[in-house]
Amino acid sequence: MSTDSPFLELPGAVEGTGLDAGVPGHYGSPLAEQRALASGTAIAELARGVLTVTGPDRLSWLDSLTSQRLTTLAPGDSAETLLLDPHGRLEHDLRVVDDGHTAWIVVERAEAAPLAVFLDRMRFMLRVEVADVTAATAVLGRFGSDPVPGAPARARWEDPWSARVVPGGAGYAPELGHPAADWSWSETVVDRDALPAVSALAAAGEIAVAGALAVEALRIAAWRPRLGADTDERSIPHELDWLRSAVHLGKGCYRGQETVAKVHNLGRPPRRLVLLNLDGSEGVPVAAGARVEDAAGTVVGTVTSAALHHELGPIALALVKRNLNATAQLVVRTGGVALAAAQEIIVPADAGPALADLPKLPRLGSAARR
Repeated sequence: MSTDSPFLELPGAVEGTGLDAGVPGHYGSPLAEQRALASGTAIAELARGVLTVTGPDRLSWLDSLTSQRLTTLAPGDSAETLLLDPHGRLEHDLRVVDDGHTAWIVVERAEAAPLAVFLDRMRFMLRVEVADVTAATAVLGRFGSDPVPGAPARARWEDPWSARVVPGGAGYAPELGHPAADWSWSETVVDRDALPAVSALAAAGEIAVAGALAVEALRIAAWRPRLGADTDERSIPHELDWLRSAVHLGKGCYRGQETVAKVHNLGRPPRRLVLLNLDGSEGVPVAAGARVEDAAGTVVGTVTSAALHHELGPIALALVKRNLNATAQLVVRTGGVALAAAQEIIVPADAGPALADLPKLPRLGSAARR
């Protein structure tokens, strides 16, 4: 079945790029689309893949492979969990919702096929079946609790990213003043055959639509990490404050847990995520990969995601060296221009055991014996 999007046929639609290829990047008014999306009146088609896992062992099996506790997931509840490599580096971000019969997994579109292959190899004798249903489904995102009009939901995942840390997790950024305090993002899986009916409502002006640029700007402003954008082959969850929503510190062993435990209990992440408020007076766009430098011209980090926010102006997420001074004067160098950048701390330099209020992981030997 074709994955061509009828949303790309709507007036003004311009296809997204990179991770968002195949869905609209914008419809001609990215800032207005942001405002409509943030108010809960617009929907956005997302470049997502969808897997299903069925069988009575599905939740305990997924729990054993990934970072979040899933065995207690009730029908209709949502969770986020990470699949790590043996060294604790990020491989996949799984958005999971179970309906009592099927575990629906929403991932970045490029992740779906390799994740399905990996999961299928890990079934062994367990009573689970894995299917990649990306071609037959689509994923629509919005803020608020309203359903997506025009298309019955197969599953609806509610993002646990919040100012409040999920049970069993740990937050390096403080809850007070966290920009995700009002984050109410959800992603709804629908049959792809239903998309024309939804796009027809949009064409008739009955619903508003927003593109991927609007989604990205709001995500960046909420400090919400995205796999493939804010990560590279070295990324571990601690650098991105991802223990906040996707890691349960009290569950048993899973691949990569030793690194999670060591960094959380004994060390500090080698890099840390910051939000950069950029000087927009030059009118120069900033792209991922731009260098972050200190006043001496030393490279201290790299921009991972950037956007023009409808209220904050030019902003970016960047991974910087852990020991970079929190008050350091920074510039982002792009296109031969040095743009002043003020950092907002997301992951502090002392993230880890120095933050006394963080829960401690169980000793690995004890976890294995339980």
